[in-house]
Amino acid sequence: MILFFLSSGLLLGWSLGANHAANVFGTAVGTKMLRFKTAALTCGVFVILGAVFSGRGAANTLESLGSVNALAGSFMVALSTAFTVFWMTRLKLPVSTSQAIVGAIIGWNFYTDSLTDYNSLIKIVGSWIACPILSAALAIGIFYAVRSYRAKIHLLRMDTYTRAGLLIVGAFGSFSLGANNIANVMGVFVPAAPFNDLDVYGLFTFTGTQQLFLLGGLSIAIGVYTYSRRVMTTVGISLMKLSPVAALIAVLSQALVLFLFSSEALESGLHSLGLPAIPLVPVSSSQAIIGAIIGIGLAKGGRSIRYRVLGEIAAGWVIAPIIAGIVTFVALFFLQNVFNQEVGRKTAFTVSQPAFEYACDEDVCGVRRNDARTQDWDRQDNRQGSVRYSEVEQAE
Repeated sequence: MILFFLSSGLLLGWSLGANHAANVFGTAVGTKMLRFKTAALTCGVFVILGAVFSGRGAANTLESLGSVNALAGSFMVALSTAFTVFWMTRLKLPVSTSQAIVGAIIGWNFYTDSLTDYNSLIKIVGSWIACPILSAALAIGIFYAVRSYRAKIHLLRMDTYTRAGLLIVGAFGSFSLGANNIANVMGVFVPAAPFNDLDVYGLFTFTGTQQLFLLGGLSIAIGVYTYSRRVMTTVGISLMKLSPVAALIAVLSQALVLFLFSSEALESGLHSLGLPAIPLVPVSSSQAIIGAIIGIGLAKGGRSIRYRVLGEIAAGWVIAPIIAGIVTFVALFFLQNVFNQEVGRKTAFTVSQPAFEYACDEDVCGVRRNDARTQDWDRQDNRQGSVRYSEVEQAE
């Protein structure tokens, strides 16, 4: 039964691999600097490594948006997202899985009357805006830096360097893709994770979350190898024709953006230096690569950008979370009422005593302290003043 519920996450991973491999190797394959099989194998291996060893940071932010705490609910959220991504992939639109999963989680929140963490939502939406802008800025800077040194290198040697660079940068981009986007594939299963931690001969602990992320990484790798060729031409050729060097710049810019938004080590390092940390947020690799391509186009004067294709892609980004949210809401209704599955569990919240008393006095929570019929407070920690209430009925 567990594998059945996880199947929707695996399908989502397959869809992500089919769609998002183009963001890493689409420009290299589109310019015929790398063969598809070489790109797919490299991408699959490094996606798995990034997912297992660096995927937890971005998953925490997605979990805070809405904690899908029932396995059947996680199944339907992932399935609705996978349906949205697959449908838009069939239309050859580089849809953002990050946006589709956010829409699906919010759909679950609405259906189960769960709280939506709007601070996390603002942080995530802000990343949707910052991601392509940052990627474009990096691409412009790298473009001018490469152009200043390119004239000093022999043409044949430059070709060799470019091919090797596309493979190395593609591997780095694949690692960053797995680290950042595994949250979109398996993040909704973490609160109801069905796996226990494994002790591997006393050497290290393979956590239940890492086991989930391994399965998700494998499904992404299979999607890359079996279905990603269809989308690569859209990103690598249709938006703007790229030279091999420009393709290298685009992939490097995208990989750096994904790395910045998923590296826990970088976050800790910035904190230790007293600097503001970059939030760990699952960002859109589609937006990052397209932002990089636009940055290169602007550096060349902007005349080669095909704005009609760009408009179609942008429309897909807007439609994806809306469709995913609606599909999730309707699907949860059928799953709960037709198949009698629990899609969400009631959550008890623990708040500080002063905060709860203030909320009741101000009628912020819709409960007047003096008018409540029953209050069942179970003191958890008198030293910290924390209280847990099981029921408060508002007087009519």
